[in-house]
Amino acid sequence: MSRFLQLHLLTFFPPSNLNRDDLGRPKTAIVGGANRLRLSSQALKRAWRTSEAFQAALEHNLGKRTQRMGQEILDHLIAAGQDVKKATKIAREVAGIFGKLKKEETSTAIEQLAFISPREKAAALELADRMAGGEKIDPKKEAASVLLRADTAADIALFGRMLADNPSFNREAAAQVAHAITTHKVSIEDDYYTAVDDLKTSSEDAGAGFLGEAGFGSGVFYLYLCINRDLLKTNLGDEDDGTLAAATLGALTRAAATVAPSGKQNSFAAHARAHYILAEKGNQQPRTLAGAFAQPVTGTDIVGASIAQLKTFRNQLDNAYWPGSDAQAELVLGGGGTLEEIVTFAQKD
Repeated sequence: MSRFLQLHLLTFFPPSNLNRDDLGRPKTAIVGGANRLRLSSQALKRAWRTSEAFQAALEHNLGKRTQRMGQEILDHLIAAGQDVKKATKIAREVAGIFGKLKKEETSTAIEQLAFISPREKAAALELADRMAGGEKIDPKKEAASVLLRADTAADIALFGRMLADNPSFNREAAAQVAHAITTHKVSIEDDYYTAVDDLKTSSEDAGAGFLGEAGFGSGVFYLYLCINRDLLKTNLGDEDDGTLAAATLGALTRAAATVAPSGKQNSFAAHARAHYILAEKGNQQPRTLAGAFAQPVTGTDIVGASIAQLKTFRNQLDNAYWPGSDAQAELVLGGGGTLEEIVTFAQKD
């Protein structure tokens, strides 16, 4: 079986602001001395794991990243007839398994976001029920009965997790996701806009009710993913016969090709599809092809030039070192290949 699956995608996004910085402007990076638009890996991963592509393929095998597991436990106990004071105490104690509790005694929230699988949630609720039933239990000593090192939560298997208070139950991510950058130089533009009060007449005041500015940009983004298929199967546990791993790889491939971050989508509707996908499998050391764009793409056909520059750079790497994969599949919009063919390639051993 090939250990690594590598995905390289080129996607054109029209004017948009999919991933904002602290000032509300599109995120950027200086690459090759030129300003590029950037989509952070964090924004991409969240968009993918909450997408319809993931829900459709992995509906019962997705975790939740939250500080509010304690509230889930509290609501569960109260619904079962437990009084609020006792239920709050139990909820705080069980929630403490997932992280450090907030200081307020009435709060059931933890300080950090914890990635929790469906089976871990069920185990936490069961533990709370036992405590509510009168069992003398120290939740700290029960962590191993709640937390798991491997289970069928596909998103945790892919993207990993860190539990600061229980590091032995951390999971190393099977998928490495790069920040997507434009293949060419980009200038961020400003959209000056106004909002008009519908009930204000021109005889009162001809001015707008609100004035504002929003940054935006457009370009062809290069995205790189590397998935350790062996680690993915390990993270999913022995219960999986390979079916869930295949579904996970298929969902990730579909999402990477079709799903964008949700930033400012109501204002720009930048719902794009990849123009080009290269999928590679093998046991060789993984390598990004971002170096193809150290020199920014120029010209009017930035999609075609980006594809050509990526292919040239890949051939140069293969010739100078060794072939970067044992097998590959391509999708070129208007030039052959389909997403389903790429998905099938990604799923097969």
